[in-house]
Amino acid sequence: MKCALKGLLLTLAASTMLAACACHKSEAGGQVTATAAPAAQEQPLQVGAARTSLYVPLLKGKRIALLSNQTGLVGDRHVLDVMLDNGLNVTTIFSPEHGFRGNADAGEHVSSSVDEKTGIPIASLYDGKSPMPSAETMSKFDVIVTDIQDVGLRFYTYYVTMVNLMNAALAYGKEFVVFDRPNPNIMTMDGPILDMTLKSGVGALPITTVHGMTLGEIAQMANGEGWLKDGGKVPLTVIACSGYTRHTRYELPVAPSPNLPNMLSVYLYPSTCYFEGTTVSLGRGTDWPFQVYGHPDMTGRSFEFTPKSRPGAKTPPQMNRLCHGVDLHTMDAEAAIAQGINLEYVIDAYRDLTAQGKDFFLNKGNFFDKLMGTTRIREMIVAGKSAAEIKASWQADVEHFRQQRAPYLIYPD
Repeated sequence: MKCALKGLLLTLAASTMLAACACHKSEAGGQVTATAAPAAQEQPLQVGAARTSLYVPLLKGKRIALLSNQTGLVGDRHVLDVMLDNGLNVTTIFSPEHGFRGNADAGEHVSSSVDEKTGIPIASLYDGKSPMPSAETMSKFDVIVTDIQDVGLRFYTYYVTMVNLMNAALAYGKEFVVFDRPNPNIMTMDGPILDMTLKSGVGALPITTVHGMTLGEIAQMANGEGWLKDGGKVPLTVIACSGYTRHTRYELPVAPSPNLPNMLSVYLYPSTCYFEGTTVSLGRGTDWPFQVYGHPDMTGRSFEFTPKSRPGAKTPPQMNRLCHGVDLHTMDAEAAIAQGINLEYVIDAYRDLTAQGKDFFLNKGNFFDKLMGTTRIREMIVAGKSAAEIKASWQADVEHFRQQRAPYLIYPD
């Protein structure tokens, strides 16, 4: 992937970075946030991890646990190397879904290990045992730093991992720091608020499906809304991006996970991920994951593809079966952004397969419901409602969340 921003992240001198930022302190929960000044949009975009003058003094002399993966880049260097070169004492690495190097399948258990380059122990948070680190692991550091690229969807698991670590920090009296990164879907808010009776690994907070927030903003909201365990608050610092607004188009410099290989897949993800809860392939095991959909029994389709086993998709749905379906991989990126959540694709496949008496929802729709965050959307699809009618049904949720999230936003419109 090309990134127009590559090479700009470290171009400003430390004095310039300090002049470009305004730091304010909110006494609630001891929260300290480094935020961009109003004129920041006139400057080159810098991710939080690039703003070493803000966080090195804060972290110097402390034992640090770092939550990151292959997306934790500062230019062409990993944030871990930047931190070590600045004399910071990183004692533990936490790895999320897909592992520290980002090459594991979705949902695949990842074992703890050691980073070969630095020798620092890696504690997997996706090993199938517990989302909470052990007491022994928690004793090895004073502060947790999160630097990972999210894509702005409630069912994308990186924010869930972050919130789990915030709860661990709360339980063990640790500080928490977020090196913020742009959300490539920040311009969009869509979908219902999660019904917390459906809380799961693909939905942890009562937020809309496409929430339009960065991880730093979500961390502030989880702290401020009492969403952490027993309504507690962690000592939280967000090192904000500079030169960033809610309308900035940010092209990711590296794939955030194996099946989001390009920006179109990221923009279509809000509309096509629900196929995960159905019998339909969404292109895992092809060159176009989340950019096509199909099934061996779908009718009247000229587009065909055959999912194959490959790294990041070892056993994709409908593997080695010829699927007939719809090709979205040539869609214009702006058109994909503009549609937000478009359930026409799911409804199209549902009507085709159920008209033939074929199964559509897996496990009685349970995983589909978890992805949607509610049971009522599946019920509306079964009842024959249109995509437009379904989208209209969650607009009150969107407006409620728009107001609720407002106090926690860092970046201007």
